[in-house]
Amino acid sequence: MAPARALPRLLSAGVWPRSLRLRVLQTATPSPTRPSSRTLGSAAAPALSQSEDSGGKAGLQDRVLSEPLKHSDFFNLKELFSVRSLFDARVHLGHKTGCRHRFMEPYIFGSRLGQDIIDLEQTAEHLQLALNFTAHVAYRKGIILFVSRNRQFSHLIESTARDCGEYAHTRYFKGGLLTNAPLLLGPGVRLPDLLIFLNTLNNVFEPHAAVRDAAKMNIPTVGVVDTNCNPCLITYPVPGNDDSPPSVQLFCRLFRTAISRAKAKRQQVEALYRLQGPEGAEGRGPADPSTPGT
Repeated sequence: MAPARALPRLLSAGVWPRSLRLRVLQTATPSPTRPSSRTLGSAAAPALSQSEDSGGKAGLQDRVLSEPLKHSDFFNLKELFSVRSLFDARVHLGHKTGCRHRFMEPYIFGSRLGQDIIDLEQTAEHLQLALNFTAHVAYRKGIILFVSRNRQFSHLIESTARDCGEYAHTRYFKGGLLTNAPLLLGPGVRLPDLLIFLNTLNNVFEPHAAVRDAAKMNIPTVGVVDTNCNPCLITYPVPGNDDSPPSVQLFCRLFRTAISRAKAKRQQVEALYRLQGPEGAEGRGPADPSTPGT
Protein backbone atom coordinates (compact mmCIF):
# COMPACT_ATOMS: atom_id res chain seq x y z
CA MET A 1 0.00 0.00 0.00
CA ALA A 2 1.35 3.43 -0.93
CA PRO A 3 1.92 5.89 1.86
CA ALA A 4 -0.16 8.59 0.09
CA ARG A 5 -3.18 6.27 -0.21
CA ALA A 6 -2.83 4.95 3.37
CA LEU A 7 -2.72 8.40 5.00
CA PRO A 8 -6.45 9.22 4.62
CA ARG A 9 -7.42 5.83 6.02
CA LEU A 10 -5.14 6.28 9.04
CA LEU A 11 -6.51 9.74 9.75
CA SER A 12 -10.11 8.57 9.49
CA ALA A 13 -9.33 5.73 11.88
CA GLY A 14 -7.83 8.10 14.45
CA VAL A 15 -4.25 7.03 13.97
CA TRP A 16 -1.78 9.90 13.59
CA PRO A 17 1.73 9.28 12.29
CA ARG A 18 4.54 10.47 14.58
CA SER A 19 5.95 13.01 12.15
CA LEU A 20 2.50 14.47 11.49
CA ARG A 21 1.75 14.70 15.23
CA LEU A 22 4.92 16.72 15.81
CA ARG A 23 4.10 19.14 13.01
CA VAL A 24 0.56 19.63 14.28
CA LEU A 25 1.73 20.26 17.87
CA GLN A 26 4.35 22.77 16.73
CA THR A 27 1.80 24.75 14.72
CA ALA A 28 -0.78 24.62 17.55
CA THR A 29 1.64 25.75 20.28
CA PRO A 30 2.16 29.58 20.25
CA SER A 31 5.71 30.82 20.07
CA PRO A 32 7.05 32.23 23.34
CA THR A 33 8.52 35.24 21.55
CA ARG A 34 5.23 36.11 19.87
CA PRO A 35 2.46 36.75 22.38
CA SER A 36 -1.05 35.75 21.49
CA SER A 37 -4.05 38.00 21.27
CA ARG A 38 -5.30 36.75 24.69
CA THR A 39 -2.11 37.95 26.37
CA LEU A 40 -2.51 41.43 24.92
CA GLY A 41 -6.25 41.55 25.55
CA SER A 42 -8.24 43.32 28.25
CA ALA A 43 -7.38 40.80 30.99
CA ALA A 44 -3.95 42.22 31.90
CA ALA A 45 -4.64 45.86 31.01
CA PRO A 46 -6.78 46.74 34.07
CA ALA A 47 -4.13 45.41 36.47
CA LEU A 48 -1.49 47.53 34.80
CA SER A 49 -3.66 50.63 34.81
CA GLN A 50 -4.61 50.09 38.46
CA SER A 51 -0.95 49.83 39.46
CA GLU A 52 -0.15 52.97 37.51
CA ASP A 53 -3.09 54.82 39.09
CA SER A 54 -2.08 53.76 42.60
CA GLY A 55 1.51 54.76 41.94
CA GLY A 56 0.39 58.13 40.60
CA LYS A 57 -1.82 58.77 43.63
CA ALA A 58 0.98 57.79 46.01
CA GLY A 59 3.39 60.11 44.23
CA LEU A 60 0.87 62.94 44.35
CA GLN A 61 0.32 62.44 48.07
CA ASP A 62 4.05 62.43 48.72
CA ARG A 63 4.53 65.69 46.84
CA VAL A 64 1.55 67.32 48.57
CA LEU A 65 2.81 66.34 52.04
CA SER A 66 6.44 67.28 51.38
CA GLU A 67 5.71 70.70 49.89
CA PRO A 68 5.19 72.54 53.26
CA LEU A 69 8.47 71.13 54.59
CA LYS A 70 10.41 73.11 51.99
CA HIS A 71 9.46 76.47 53.54
CA SER A 72 10.03 77.85 57.02
CA ASP A 73 6.69 79.70 57.07
CA PHE A 74 4.59 77.94 54.47
CA PHE A 75 1.28 79.19 55.90
CA ASN A 76 2.40 82.81 56.49
CA LEU A 77 1.65 82.76 60.21
CA LYS A 78 4.09 85.49 61.17
CA GLU A 79 1.71 88.12 59.88
CA LEU A 80 -1.07 87.06 62.25
CA PHE A 81 0.33 88.73 65.37
CA SER A 82 3.05 90.99 66.71
CA VAL A 83 4.52 91.82 70.08
CA ARG A 84 2.34 94.92 70.14
CA SER A 85 -0.83 92.89 69.63
CA LEU A 86 0.24 90.52 72.41
CA PHE A 87 0.81 93.48 74.71
CA ASP A 88 -2.59 94.99 73.89
CA ALA A 89 -4.26 91.66 74.70
CA ARG A 90 -2.57 91.60 78.15
CA VAL A 91 -0.66 88.42 77.40
CA HIS A 92 2.29 89.70 79.45
CA LEU A 93 0.40 89.78 82.75
CA GLY A 94 1.20 86.90 85.08
CA HIS A 95 0.20 85.91 88.60
CA LYS A 96 1.52 87.12 91.91
CA THR A 97 5.17 86.51 92.66
CA GLY A 98 4.29 84.07 95.42
CA CYS A 99 2.45 81.81 92.95
CA ARG A 100 5.39 81.58 90.56
CA HIS A 101 6.39 78.13 89.36
CA ARG A 102 10.14 77.62 89.37
CA PHE A 103 10.15 76.18 85.83
CA MET A 104 8.56 79.38 84.50
CA GLU A 105 11.39 81.63 85.71
CA PRO A 106 13.23 81.65 82.31
CA TYR A 107 10.13 83.15 80.68
CA ILE A 108 9.60 85.97 83.21
CA PHE A 109 10.84 89.42 82.27
CA GLY A 110 10.48 90.85 85.76
CA SER A 111 7.90 91.81 88.36
CA ARG A 112 5.97 94.99 89.06
CA LEU A 113 4.02 95.65 92.26
CA GLY A 114 4.30 92.00 93.22
CA GLN A 115 3.02 90.72 89.85
CA ASP A 116 5.15 88.77 87.38
CA ILE A 117 5.61 90.14 83.87
CA ILE A 118 6.09 87.63 81.04
CA ASP A 119 8.73 88.26 78.38
CA LEU A 120 6.71 88.83 75.20
CA GLU A 121 9.75 88.34 72.96
CA GLN A 122 9.93 84.71 74.06
CA THR A 123 6.15 84.44 73.89
CA ALA A 124 6.15 85.55 70.24
CA GLU A 125 8.88 83.04 69.38
CA HIS A 126 7.15 80.12 71.09
CA LEU A 127 3.76 81.11 69.71
CA GLN A 128 5.15 81.10 66.18
CA LEU A 129 6.45 77.55 66.66
CA ALA A 130 3.16 76.40 68.18
CA LEU A 131 1.05 77.88 65.38
CA ASN A 132 3.34 76.43 62.73
CA PHE A 133 3.16 72.95 64.23
CA THR A 134 -0.62 73.20 64.59
CA ALA A 135 -0.96 74.23 60.95
CA HIS A 136 1.18 71.31 59.79
CA VAL A 137 -0.97 68.85 61.75
CA ALA A 138 -4.13 70.34 60.25
CA TYR A 139 -2.55 70.27 56.79
CA ARG A 140 -1.96 66.52 57.15
CA LYS A 141 -5.61 66.03 58.20
CA GLY A 142 -4.84 65.29 61.82
CA ILE A 143 -7.39 65.38 64.64
CA ILE A 144 -6.97 68.41 66.92
CA LEU A 145 -8.59 68.61 70.34
CA PHE A 146 -9.00 71.87 72.26
CA VAL A 147 -8.90 71.30 76.03
CA SER A 148 -9.71 73.67 78.86
CA ARG A 149 -11.31 73.46 82.29
CA ASN A 150 -12.06 77.15 82.74
CA ARG A 151 -15.84 77.54 82.72
CA GLN A 152 -15.55 81.19 81.79
CA PHE A 153 -14.23 80.35 78.32
CA SER A 154 -16.06 77.07 77.64
CA HIS A 155 -18.41 78.56 75.05
CA LEU A 156 -15.59 80.47 73.36
CA ILE A 157 -13.36 77.42 73.03
CA GLU A 158 -16.17 75.18 71.78
CA SER A 159 -17.15 77.78 69.20
CA THR A 160 -13.53 78.07 68.07
CA ALA A 161 -13.23 74.32 67.57
CA ARG A 162 -16.52 74.15 65.72
CA ASP A 163 -15.60 77.02 63.40
CA CYS A 164 -12.38 75.33 62.27
CA GLY A 165 -13.88 71.84 62.05
CA GLU A 166 -12.13 70.34 65.08
CA TYR A 167 -13.08 69.12 68.55
CA ALA A 168 -13.18 70.54 72.07
CA HIS A 169 -13.36 69.17 75.62
CA THR A 170 -14.23 71.75 78.26
CA ARG A 171 -15.87 69.55 80.88
CA TYR A 172 -14.51 67.21 83.52
CA PHE A 173 -11.73 65.10 82.02
CA LYS A 174 -11.71 61.58 83.38
CA GLY A 175 -8.25 60.26 84.13
CA GLY A 176 -7.15 57.48 81.80
CA LEU A 177 -9.41 58.60 78.97
CA LEU A 178 -6.44 58.59 76.59
CA THR A 179 -4.38 55.77 78.10
CA ASN A 180 -7.37 53.40 78.40
CA ALA A 181 -9.28 54.60 75.35
CA PRO A 182 -9.92 51.10 73.87
CA LEU A 183 -11.42 50.01 77.19
CA LEU A 184 -13.50 53.12 77.87
CA LEU A 185 -14.50 54.11 74.33
CA GLY A 186 -14.39 50.78 72.52
CA PRO A 187 -11.90 49.08 70.21
CA GLY A 188 -10.67 50.87 67.11
CA VAL A 189 -11.05 54.37 68.52
CA ARG A 190 -8.62 56.95 67.13
CA LEU A 191 -6.84 59.26 69.54
CA PRO A 192 -6.27 62.92 68.70
CA ASP A 193 -3.09 63.86 66.91
CA LEU A 194 -2.67 67.13 68.82
CA LEU A 195 -4.01 68.61 72.05
CA ILE A 196 -4.25 72.39 72.45
CA PHE A 197 -4.53 73.55 76.06
CA LEU A 198 -5.84 77.06 76.56
CA ASN A 199 -5.37 76.44 80.27
CA THR A 200 -3.14 73.67 81.63
CA LEU A 201 -4.66 73.78 85.15
CA ASN A 202 -8.00 72.47 86.37
CA ASN A 203 -10.49 74.16 88.68
CA VAL A 204 -8.41 73.48 91.81
CA PHE A 205 -5.18 74.79 90.23
CA GLU A 206 -3.66 71.38 89.68
CA PRO A 207 -2.17 70.11 86.39
CA HIS A 208 -4.81 68.95 83.95
CA ALA A 209 -5.15 65.17 83.75
CA ALA A 210 -4.96 65.27 79.95
CA VAL A 211 -1.44 66.72 80.11
CA ARG A 212 -0.14 63.66 81.88
CA ASP A 213 -2.12 61.22 79.74
CA ALA A 214 -0.98 62.86 76.50
CA ALA A 215 2.64 62.63 77.62
CA LYS A 216 2.19 58.93 78.36
CA MET A 217 0.68 58.29 74.94
CA ASN A 218 3.30 60.40 73.08
CA ILE A 219 0.64 62.78 71.81
CA PRO A 220 2.10 66.24 71.07
CA THR A 221 0.61 69.12 73.00
CA VAL A 222 0.44 72.89 72.64
CA GLY A 223 -0.35 74.80 75.79
CA VAL A 224 -0.66 78.35 77.07
CA VAL A 225 1.28 78.31 80.35
CA ASP A 226 0.96 81.06 82.91
CA THR A 227 3.52 81.86 85.57
CA ASN A 228 1.92 79.38 87.98
CA CYS A 229 1.99 76.42 85.55
CA ASN A 230 4.45 73.63 84.91
CA PRO A 231 5.59 73.69 81.25
CA CYS A 232 7.71 70.52 81.40
CA LEU A 233 5.16 68.09 79.94
CA ILE A 234 3.97 70.47 77.20
CA THR A 235 5.57 69.86 73.81
CA TYR A 236 5.14 73.47 72.62
CA PRO A 237 4.63 75.74 75.64
CA VAL A 238 3.47 79.30 75.00
CA PRO A 239 4.17 81.61 77.97
CA GLY A 240 1.21 83.89 78.40
CA ASN A 241 -1.79 84.97 80.39
CA ASP A 242 -4.48 82.29 80.42
CA ASP A 243 -7.00 84.11 82.64
CA SER A 244 -7.87 87.41 80.93
CA PRO A 245 -10.62 87.34 78.28
CA PRO A 246 -8.65 89.45 75.75
CA SER A 247 -5.67 87.09 75.83
CA VAL A 248 -7.77 83.93 75.54
CA GLN A 249 -9.76 85.46 72.68
CA LEU A 250 -6.51 86.30 70.91
CA PHE A 251 -5.15 82.76 71.28
CA CYS A 252 -8.43 81.25 70.05
CA ARG A 253 -8.45 83.52 67.02
CA LEU A 254 -4.84 82.67 66.16
CA PHE A 255 -5.31 78.92 66.42
CA ARG A 256 -8.58 79.05 64.49
CA THR A 257 -6.95 81.06 61.70
CA ALA A 258 -3.92 78.76 61.53
CA ILE A 259 -6.05 75.61 61.26
CA SER A 260 -8.44 77.09 58.69
CA ARG A 261 -5.57 78.43 56.61
CA ALA A 262 -3.78 75.08 56.64
CA LYS A 263 -6.88 73.19 55.50
CA ALA A 264 -7.51 75.67 52.70
CA LYS A 265 -3.86 75.45 51.67
CA ARG A 266 -4.11 71.66 51.45
CA GLN A 267 -7.01 71.90 49.02
CA GLN A 268 -5.20 74.54 46.98
CA VAL A 269 -1.98 72.51 46.68
CA GLU A 270 -3.86 69.33 45.72
CA ALA A 271 -5.81 71.18 43.03
CA LEU A 272 -2.68 72.79 41.59
CA TYR A 273 -0.78 69.52 41.49
CA ARG A 274 -3.65 67.83 39.68
CA LEU A 275 -3.73 70.61 37.11
CA GLN A 276 0.03 70.51 36.58
CA GLY A 277 0.15 66.75 36.12
CA PRO A 278 3.15 64.50 36.83
CA GLU A 279 5.47 66.45 34.54
CA GLY A 280 4.89 69.90 36.01
CA ALA A 281 4.74 68.65 39.60
CA GLU A 282 8.29 67.32 39.43
CA GLY A 283 9.74 70.82 39.26
CA ARG A 284 8.86 73.93 41.19
CA GLY A 285 6.13 73.59 43.79
CA PRO A 286 2.80 75.29 43.20
CA ALA A 287 2.62 77.12 46.48
CA ASP A 288 4.31 80.49 46.80
CA PRO A 289 5.09 81.34 50.44
CA SER A 290 5.08 85.04 49.63
CA THR A 291 1.34 84.97 48.98
CA PRO A 292 -0.86 84.37 52.03
CA GLY A 293 -3.28 81.49 52.19
CA THR A 294 -6.96 82.06 52.48
